[in-house]
Amino acid sequence: MANPKRRHSVSRRGKRRANWKLHMPTLSICPMCKEFKLPHFACFNCGYYNEEKIMETKKEIEEKRKRKGKS
Repeated sequence: MANPKRRHSVSRRGKRRANWKLHMPTLSICPMCKEFKLPHFACFNCGYYNEEKIMETKKEIEEKRKRKGKS
């Protein structure tokens, strides 16, 4: 089995880990509701993508459940 011949120093380890960064996600503005959204994703606030409704929001699902329960 492969094992390291020598121990890597703390500075070598630190140099390697220097590139482990968190990046701020790129955000765009939804043209329908003007909220921030991820590019190439449907808006979580209104459910639109390319000005076309493609999914229901949590509010809409809850309203449907309430209406269904009352009937």
